[in-house]
Amino acid sequence: MKLVISSDHAGFALKEEVRTYLAKEGHEVIDLGAYNADPSDYPDFAERVGNAIRAGEAKKGILICGSGVGVCIAANKIPGIRAGMCQETYSAHQGVEHDDMDVVVLGARIIGTAIAFEVVDSFLKAKFEIKEERFVRRFNKVMAIEAKYMKVS
Repeated sequence: MKLVISSDHAGFALKEEVRTYLAKEGHEVIDLGAYNADPSDYPDFAERVGNAIRAGEAKKGILICGSGVGVCIAANKIPGIRAGMCQETYSAHQGVEHDDMDVVVLGARIIGTAIAFEVVDSFLKAKFEIKEERFVRRFNKVMAIEAKYMKVS
C-alpha cells in the first residue's frame, strides 16, 4: 500500500522506526518529514499529510508527535481528513471500519515501538465497510457537519 508518514521532532525517532518497518512489510512509504530531531512545529507536518491525501498521493497516512494530540487536532482541521489518535489496535481498526479514518496518529512519548507496529498494522488492514444502518447514519451526520461548516468559512 502507498502511504504518507510524517512527524515533528518529538516523533522523529518513532517515525523512522515505523517507516522502516512498513517498507520491510512491502509498503511504499512517502516520508514528508521531519528529517531530523531538530525542533519543529507539528502543524506543518499534519498539513503535509492531509494535503498529500487530499491530492491523491496516498489513501492513508500516519502522523506522530510527542503525545499525538497536536498533530491529531491539526490534521482534523483539513477538510476531508479523518484522523484518530490510537494507542491500541481496537481503535485503529474500528476507526477505519466505522468512521473511514484515513490518518492514524501515534504519540511517541505514549507508546513504544512494538505497540506502534501493531497499531499501524491494524489500521492498514482495516476496511471501511459500514453495513449496519446505525453506522451509516452516524457517518452521514459527521459528513454533514463538515459540509455545513465548509459553507460557513
